[in-house]
Amino acid sequence: MLEVNQIHTYYGASHILFDVSLNIQDGEVVYCLGRNGAGKTTTIRSIMGLTPPRAGSIKLRGEEIAGKAAFEIARRGIGYIPSGRRIYPVLTVRENLTVAMKPPIGKEETPWTVERVYDMFPALKLLDTHRGLMLSGGELQMLAIARTLMGNPKLLLMDEPSEGLSPLVLKGLGERLQQLRAEGITVFITEQNVKFALDLSSRGYIIDNGRIVYEGTVDELQANEKIKSQYLAL
Repeated sequence: MLEVNQIHTYYGASHILFDVSLNIQDGEVVYCLGRNGAGKTTTIRSIMGLTPPRAGSIKLRGEEIAGKAAFEIARRGIGYIPSGRRIYPVLTVRENLTVAMKPPIGKEETPWTVERVYDMFPALKLLDTHRGLMLSGGELQMLAIARTLMGNPKLLLMDEPSEGLSPLVLKGLGERLQQLRAEGITVFITEQNVKFALDLSSRGYIIDNGRIVYEGTVDELQANEKIKSQYLAL
């Protein structure tokens, strides 16, 4: 699905990512863990074309996308759910969804519609006419995910989806994401909440100071006390 090979990304003169490489297969949920400021968000922004790498390669299904504009990358089937949600506050829930609607890339696929999204997130159906500014943090996160699904992405990039959510709300969000995984949607998730990320994922990476310092399955990471203590403060 996605292959990132030795990318270097900068903010101005500041070198943020160093030789970052990772890959994501069809249908996987892959974690990217690390402390605040480690480079997780920059990795996602690099893939999405919002902060393009100055060197290295990013391929989506074999096609080079490094250097393309973010809207071109989105059209190729990558959906981005940013930290902070960034929904339209003055639009209703339904309007937020319909404004993001676009047809699926493959004609054989079942498209995401408002009603299909409401089946996945029943709480949003009850909020159909509520404006974005009236929603709670958990409702905003559900809407951000649902809005991205309306674009029929092949791959979801999720940046810190658990941020600011209570344990109860987080449990419900995790259940919805498990449903998406069961439907075969490919997800790359960056998180500081280690348990939340590992409950959803099969394997992944740890990034520290802009470099990938660990790669392994969830079981391998769970068993590696040295790595958890050194990079995740667990």
